[in-house]
Amino acid sequence: MKNYFAGEHMDKGIETLAAFIRASDNTVVLTGAGMDTDSNIPDFRGEGGWWKNIDPRTVANIDTFAQNYSLFQEFYSMRIKLLQNVKPHPGHYILADLEKRGIIKSIATQNISGLHRLAGSEKVYELHGNIATVRCNSCGRQADTADFLAGENCTGCNTGALRPNVVLFGEALPQDVWAQALSHIQRADLLLVIGTSLEVSPVNQLPFQAKGRTVFINKEDCSQHYSFDLTLLGNAKEVLKKLSDRLT
Repeated sequence: MKNYFAGEHMDKGIETLAAFIRASDNTVVLTGAGMDTDSNIPDFRGEGGWWKNIDPRTVANIDTFAQNYSLFQEFYSMRIKLLQNVKPHPGHYILADLEKRGIIKSIATQNISGLHRLAGSEKVYELHGNIATVRCNSCGRQADTADFLAGENCTGCNTGALRPNVVLFGEALPQDVWAQALSHIQRADLLLVIGTSLEVSPVNQLPFQAKGRTVFINKEDCSQHYSFDLTLLGNAKEVLKKLSDRLT
């Protein structure tokens, strides 16, 4: 298949990717969970299955926040603590370096880990939010994570329940962040889609708003790969390391 590379043919695909980047004046990146895999983010599923035998999708939603806050708070406290010691991997630092060098202009991400910012990327659009920050659901005031972990109410309005700054199931994406990410993608000469299977709506529609070339980089294939100008089936970190070697 033309411009579809995996395994022993990956080097040729990375050469093609490097050529695409050299020809682009405006490269934008969209990342998903596969971008964070090599940071060894702990899985909240244990050996016995889901956390407390509860599917997280039934906890990480606006209804549970409203109707069973204690369960919601316990679940997200666990997730925050799991992520506190997670560090960016070389792939995150490579993207940050490419931004500093002017090779990529911005990153839109589905990930809530904040690892792109920790690695030094500055123009990052966190479409699903950032779990490292907390706000009051009533007054919108930013709050201390320690207060959320302790189960405290907002110290500003004194009554509002605290929550991580993440998009819950049943909520719309933040429109300002979405609009900025969409604008960057629509104006890009080249869009790199890294580490996402493009299954989550509405983010899975973003690549098809791009007017320029599009590249799909992921360990697993996706049904939309035929729409991309280039597909590389491989680990995000390893692909970025090889790409970096060709762009030095």
